[in-house]
Amino acid sequence: MAKSETVRNAEKLMESAMRGNDASHDSAHVFRVRNIALSLAVEEGLSSSPYSMEIVELAALLHDIGDYKYVRDLSEEKIVENFLEEEGVEESKKAKILQIIKRMGFKDELSGIGNFEYFPEFGVVQDADRLDAIGAIGIARCFTFGGSRKRVLHDPAIKPRLDVSKEEYMKKEEQTTVNHFHEKLLKLKDLMKTKAGQRRAEKRHKFMEDFLKEFYEEWDGRA
Repeated sequence: MAKSETVRNAEKLMESAMRGNDASHDSAHVFRVRNIALSLAVEEGLSSSPYSMEIVELAALLHDIGDYKYVRDLSEEKIVENFLEEEGVEESKKAKILQIIKRMGFKDELSGIGNFEYFPEFGVVQDADRLDAIGAIGIARCFTFGGSRKRVLHDPAIKPRLDVSKEEYMKKEEQTTVNHFHEKLLKLKDLMKTKAGQRRAEKRHKFMEDFLKEFYEEWDGRA
C-alpha cells in the first residue's frame, strides 16, 4: 500500500524531532514500533479499515515526539498537535491519535490516566511500543538508556521499587538499570491489551527472565 503524503511528512517530522536522542529512543525505535503496530493491527482485524490503519500508523510514528525524558523546550509538547492541524487530518482521527499518544505511557497507567475504555487502535499502538521495550531489543534499549544517563548498572543494596507511583517512577536518580526490569519491563507482558500482543510478549518476556537469571549468576561469580 502506497504511503500517504501525511505519513511521509510524519516520518520526516519524527526523524527531525528525535535527532540527537540516544539509541534507546531514536528513529529506529519508532520505525520498529510502526512496523509492529501495523502487523498487530492486521492480526487484530483492523486492516480492512484504512481509517483505523492511518490512525495506527500516525500515532506510532508520532508517539515519542515531546517525550518528557527528552523534552528540551516546552513548545515541543505542541509539535504533534500542530502537525496534525497543518496536515488537515480530520477531527475524529486527530482526536484518537492524540488520545493514544497522551495516554499510552507506562507512567500514565501508574497514575490511572491509562485506565479507560480504550479503542482497538489504542491497544495496538500501546502494545507495539511495549513489545519494543522487552525481549532482546528491550534489553539493549534498557542498557543504552541507563548508560546515556550514567546510571549504575547494578547494586544489590538498592532494591527495586515494586509498587511505585507515577511521581516516584519518573524520579530515577537513585535507581539502577537492572532494577528497571523489575519496576517496569517484567510487568509489561501482563499489561498487553490485544491478543496478538499477548502472544508475542510471551517469548520476549521469557528471554528477559533467562537473561536476568544469567546476569545475577555472573554478577555473583556463580557462572
